Amino acid sequence: MTPMHEPGARQPHPRGTGRNPATGTSGTGPDQPTVTTRVKSGEAGTLQRLLAFASLIVIYAFFSFASPFFFTYGNFTAILFSTVVIGTLAIGTTFVIITGGIDLSIGTGMALCAVMSGVFIVNMDLPLVVGLVATVLFGGLMGLVNGINIAILKIPPFIATLAMMLVAEGLALVLSNSAPIYFSDDPSYTKISTGNIIPGVEFPNAVLVLIVVAVIAGVLLTKTVLGRYTYSIGSNEEATALSGIDVRKWKIAIYALAGLFIGLAGIMISARLGSAQPATGMGYELQAIAAVVIGGTSLSGGKGSIVGTLIGALIISTLNNGLQIMSIPQEWQNVILGCVILVAVYTDILRKKEA
Repeated sequence: MTPMHEPGARQPHPRGTGRNPATGTSGTGPDQPTVTTRVKSGEAGTLQRLLAFASLIVIYAFFSFASPFFFTYGNFTAILFSTVVIGTLAIGTTFVIITGGIDLSIGTGMALCAVMSGVFIVNMDLPLVVGLVATVLFGGLMGLVNGINIAILKIPPFIATLAMMLVAEGLALVLSNSAPIYFSDDPSYTKISTGNIIPGVEFPNAVLVLIVVAVIAGVLLTKTVLGRYTYSIGSNEEATALSGIDVRKWKIAIYALAGLFIGLAGIMISARLGSAQPATGMGYELQAIAAVVIGGTSLSGGKGSIVGTLIGALIISTLNNGLQIMSIPQEWQNVILGCVILVAVYTDILRKKEA
């Protein structure tokens, strides 16, 4: 005999139990992802990264046949070297985009951090290590402000970071008096980027820094509570909050973390140039976001990886390098990059439809 339920009693949900993406506890309901859904999502993400890597190989092979000057060790290291700044910014931005947010302030924020490194090390004559730490923390402070504006004041990420972009652009010019700050009295600063820590090998330190940063970011994203909550917020922010997670606190932490990468990028670009240029940041935010998207991170949040982002950054650097070697005008380079971004975003749309 079928058991009867009282009119006000809660009925059992017909769907199977899943696990809460934020807490890891069991739960039921239509908002809970099933095991099959998570497996398919993981397979789709892996496929996206493989496609991005295959695209990188094809692009590299094309330019190798198109120009005799492309397939050389010197040019290979030049591509890696040019990937450092974009890659560092993109790694930080990956955390933000996985949450479903966006950060438009990373380009001018990087320029402001570069200027601050000059202020700390040259103008204030702080020890090199102290100045470097202060610069990275200053970037974290910028990210913290972004996070507070977005999580506490409920300002949309696009508007909040657009405002920070303008503020950073203006402060960089004000603090530098609209003039570069040179590190000529401290040659050890430039060696952070252009030096070679490996004896006898022409391999810039900046690339080693990027590798270390990528490994640390990968561990944070895949092996820590912060990474788990980053994915959870991007997948379903409301469900994450209902599961007892303080979404506002973790959003602030994620934007602050992204700010640390902005500070590091400011150090790397000023060390590469040997000076803090207050007007160098514009446009970097677009390339960094493009690298994240090309690497398979979904703009709607919930999906992404550091490996994919690095592949996306390498694709952009390889395209820029190859087009320059073939003497393609800068205007057409921008057109080609824009088309690549459109293809990457459309691929993400198709992947979501299939899922």
